[in-house]
Amino acid sequence: MFQFKPNLLTLALLTAGVSVQGFAADAVETENQTQAEQSIEVIEVTGIRRSLQESQSLKMSSSSVVEAISAEDIGKLPDVSIAESLARLPGVAAQRLDGRANVISIRGLGPDFTTATLNGREQASVNDNRGVEFDQYPSELLNRVVVYKTPDASVMAQAIGGTVDMQTISPLIHGEQTIAVSLRGEMNDLGALNSDSTDKGYRSSISYIDQFADETIGIALGYARMQSPNQEERWQAWGYPELDYDANNPKVLGGAKPFVRSSELERDGVLAVLEYEPNDSFKSVIDVYYTKFKDEQRLRGIEIPGQWGAGWGNAGITALETQDGLVTKGVINDAAVIVRNDINVRDAESLSIGWNNKFAINDNWNVEADIALSKASRTDLGMESYAGTGRGNGNGATDTLGFEYDGQGGYDFTHNLNYADPDLIKLGGAFSWGDPMGPSSQDGFINKPEIDDELKSLRLAAEYIFDDGAISSIQFGVNRTDREKSKRDNGYYLTLKNYPDMLTVPEKYLLDPTSLAFFGMGDMLSYDSLAFYNDGNYIETNADSVDLSRATNSWDVSEEVTTAFVKVNLETDLYDIPVTGNVGLQAVYTDQSSDGTVATVDSGSVVKTPITAGDSYTEWLPSINLGFEVAENQMIRVAAARTLTRARMDKMNANVNFSYNANPTDGINWSGGAGNPYLRPWLARQYDISYENYFSDQGYFALAVFYKDLENYVYDQQSNFNFGELFPEQPGNPIGNVTQPQNGQGGYVQGIEASLSLDFGLFADSLEGFGTILSGTYNDSEVKETPDSDPTTLPGLSEKTFNATVYYENAGFSARVSSRYRSDFLGEVTKISLQRENVNIKAETVVDAQIGYDFSESGIDALYGLSVLFQVNNLTNEPFTSYFGDDKREVRDFQNYGRNYMLGLNYKF
Repeated sequence: MFQFKPNLLTLALLTAGVSVQGFAADAVETENQTQAEQSIEVIEVTGIRRSLQESQSLKMSSSSVVEAISAEDIGKLPDVSIAESLARLPGVAAQRLDGRANVISIRGLGPDFTTATLNGREQASVNDNRGVEFDQYPSELLNRVVVYKTPDASVMAQAIGGTVDMQTISPLIHGEQTIAVSLRGEMNDLGALNSDSTDKGYRSSISYIDQFADETIGIALGYARMQSPNQEERWQAWGYPELDYDANNPKVLGGAKPFVRSSELERDGVLAVLEYEPNDSFKSVIDVYYTKFKDEQRLRGIEIPGQWGAGWGNAGITALETQDGLVTKGVINDAAVIVRNDINVRDAESLSIGWNNKFAINDNWNVEADIALSKASRTDLGMESYAGTGRGNGNGATDTLGFEYDGQGGYDFTHNLNYADPDLIKLGGAFSWGDPMGPSSQDGFINKPEIDDELKSLRLAAEYIFDDGAISSIQFGVNRTDREKSKRDNGYYLTLKNYPDMLTVPEKYLLDPTSLAFFGMGDMLSYDSLAFYNDGNYIETNADSVDLSRATNSWDVSEEVTTAFVKVNLETDLYDIPVTGNVGLQAVYTDQSSDGTVATVDSGSVVKTPITAGDSYTEWLPSINLGFEVAENQMIRVAAARTLTRARMDKMNANVNFSYNANPTDGINWSGGAGNPYLRPWLARQYDISYENYFSDQGYFALAVFYKDLENYVYDQQSNFNFGELFPEQPGNPIGNVTQPQNGQGGYVQGIEASLSLDFGLFADSLEGFGTILSGTYNDSEVKETPDSDPTTLPGLSEKTFNATVYYENAGFSARVSSRYRSDFLGEVTKISLQRENVNIKAETVVDAQIGYDFSESGIDALYGLSVLFQVNNLTNEPFTSYFGDDKREVRDFQNYGRNYMLGLNYKF
């Protein structure tokens, strides 16, 4: 019988480190495993090269098309975050949030099309949707991460883009007592942009692994803490309308909200793994993973109405220079502004508990039971605090503001007023943005959304192993998951208690002024707005009593999913070519429902009616994965599958907002907007072919082509809604029109990806320790709402991505420089009231570097186990830029994060 032929080192790495729970890699022959186990004590591979070799071993041995990241040592994944490491893999790209990689796209499909699991189990998410935010998971507590680009029938958490499985260590397979500690200091080179912030932080972790009772009990315990600073200078524009008085109608700045942000991210993570294996027939594993996450952000800036403020915020714009249809220099006349001291605080918790039991009944039968719970919760506080020279439109001192395009996407301003003067700038609503308690009484706003997500699962499976023949084994079983997710979108208008008077900021809240020199506005008044709020100086008015969209943005969605599966594992020869793989089928039954609200405005107040709706359906998902060893250590893989990705949970809500017209001209009395609790999943038929050539332990070349035929896509469309069922007493036509997400026409995503891992020591002894990892992907797509409509841009799809790493590791010294590039793409960002929207994001190249030394190679016994590491993230200070439309000068956001420096120690006992 055929087995792909990894050499002794590969087998040792597989046996010692590659423990895949939930997504099992193909097993190697028992005889070869025994040989590897007997030889492992003489094979010592650590650091960058260990990570590369183990990742390559897993890729070689898998029956699916996968990419993998492995820890360089205990508690040491290659990068400071999981998402940063994932973004270096072929076909994977990351989107940055506040300077750190946060969510990923796989093969051109965004976070909505990616599923994340921990030890093979789907995870609840603090996100509004299903997407996992990877910065919730401390990289120090993970042993490896595997990206599955093609599914098989035993994969319960399928997704059209791919599945990311984060894996913890197996203490019994690790096989020795280990204690590892690490400590790193961190600094941002922009400095502390706000006086009540810091530019310094730290990361620390400790891991303990041991075995007891004659190697039948294993434990792994880990704790990681991070207190990470982040600074940002952000230019943010409202948009670019046409200049109304110019016959040529050039675009001009509609308004701007530039600010500086100082953040401090605190995260605590705890891992516990308990393994019990009394004999070769039974194994039981309990794992617990908990993280607590707090991100506190201080945002201070000046909001400046431009062309859209003409008549209420200024006296219009005078254009001085125009280039290619855009006003690049001008003056805002009689300009009023609003000085903002805002704060965002996010508290989040995630808990994952799993218990897996495997029992070998005899040589042919194995059974498995797995039960798990994943919970996540998030509470945000997003507060806006306003100040200015007078209350409401047209009151207070104004300024003459000059502006000039800086060539990067922002504008440089000139001004005359002193915006740091507390006698000039006073608390209160400088513009008439809201009237919760009277004219111009909105002095701020506070958002307090809450997310709760709970996912329970039970999996029962069995495997029958054949003694001979083309079929090596058959796996079958059933998996049940119950998920409940809710959102409460709470928001409140803030009004000063001494309204309608403006208020001089009390001295106890005043802080040193904040510099806005990065766009020319000098210093601004700064104060502790959260302390001012907590001391009870505002009156709060609930927004959902007057704001229709707010009233219908809270929801509950539940899913009950039952999946039956069968997978036939193959191992045979075809015309003297060894073939391995699998053929399988899933039957997926889903019962989904949502509790929501039907709301309208009557006499200035929101009127609510509860509603519950849902649907059930069954989908059949066949799959096949085949690998052909066309030459020694050369593999051609082909795969085909029908896959699904469940719809966004925030689109599946039952909420409806509407207005009623008793005397319509078109015969339609009712109109509005709605979610869709009947929404079906995205479905696709996908096809893959790849060639892999493993020419050394630490070297391979791979080329893959893929095509995903999207059967449907979700669009906002007009549909009919029967209001008569809810309001039978209301006269007129009961059928109304609502805009809601619907399953529409599909399309395709296709692409090609190539990767190369090369150890330069293959060519000359003098190059020993040098190497490189290169990869590139080209993606293309066409998705249409209807056969006659224009193609839609897919969120998360970059046409081109490239990754390059050059490294050196020898005699204890290590160094690495990594670069990742992705072309323009449509990404999801936060807008007003902490809502989400898709915007165009400009191409970027992010470069990171590190250098280190392992004193275990120094020959100094007292320093054995000690290593030092210096890292720089965002070495070239690459900004994050989003823009409106097709003109990249019409920048929405230009975010300058600076560089983060880290210096640390690791010690392993």
